[in-house]
Amino acid sequence: MLKINVKNETSRLRAVVLGTAVSNGPTPKLEEAYDPKSLLHIKAGTYPLEKDMVTEMEAVAKVFEKYDVKVYRPELIQDCNQIFARDIAFVIDDVFVKANILPDRENELEAIQYVIDQIDPKKVIRPPEEVHIEGGDVMLWNDYIFIGTYRGEDYSDYIVARTNKAGVDFITEQFPNKTVKSFDLNKSQTNPHDNALHLDCCFQPIGTNKAILHKEGFRDETEFEWLLDFFGKDNCFIISKEEMFNMNSNIFSISEDVIISEKNFTRLNGWLRDNGFTVEEVPYAEIAKQEGLLRCSTMPLLRD
Repeated sequence: MLKINVKNETSRLRAVVLGTAVSNGPTPKLEEAYDPKSLLHIKAGTYPLEKDMVTEMEAVAKVFEKYDVKVYRPELIQDCNQIFARDIAFVIDDVFVKANILPDRENELEAIQYVIDQIDPKKVIRPPEEVHIEGGDVMLWNDYIFIGTYRGEDYSDYIVARTNKAGVDFITEQFPNKTVKSFDLNKSQTNPHDNALHLDCCFQPIGTNKAILHKEGFRDETEFEWLLDFFGKDNCFIISKEEMFNMNSNIFSISEDVIISEKNFTRLNGWLRDNGFTVEEVPYAEIAKQEGLLRCSTMPLLRD
């Protein structure tokens, strides 16, 4: 049996699913783009190449190896984007939750079935069909579960709105011992500078008491203020629109003091080091062009 347990974003990582960029498929057509950032790069002819993305992901795999983390990779599906392992499932405490993702991504879940088969079946759950929730919107912080959502009446019009009210309610029911707090996020189909695709695009806790935040990601300013108060202003690194666009909040914690970050995040990485973190820098700028970064492409299975 594979032991799973995740209670927060930063405890020492022992096992993780890391996506893969191998056999990523051709550059999508404009109408196939799921998010405005991919759209931007498809139009500009700068959409990332498979070989560059494979190199970037291998750099992350090497960091995991250095810290003795057990890494699972998805089984290979020909011509399929399998980078973003966080979208398809997530672990809360010792429960493995299969996400209801965009229907044409269902086979990505099948590609990690060999991992799921090693978990106690009583601890694997799948929400009912009307429940939309993706791992990028689910942020664990000990007694809290923070969830990104979109509360607009026009939810169904947005392919970039991935977690609905039913998703928030489902998690609240399944984990009655946790305090679930949801955050209404700004969405844009067309402008990547205005689109918080998931909660981890505008917020992430780090260490034991710090956070990265982007104010404009939140539709309701009081929800941003709540997080600022919760972590304390002096403990928060506030990122700009450009830094949000480049996915500065989407880094990944191996432990409370070790963080994997993109090597171009100069301002953030400096701040992290000034605050006592060890920063493992990797190239990830090509993958970032698909509106996802380090947190999106990793799905923790076991933390201390």
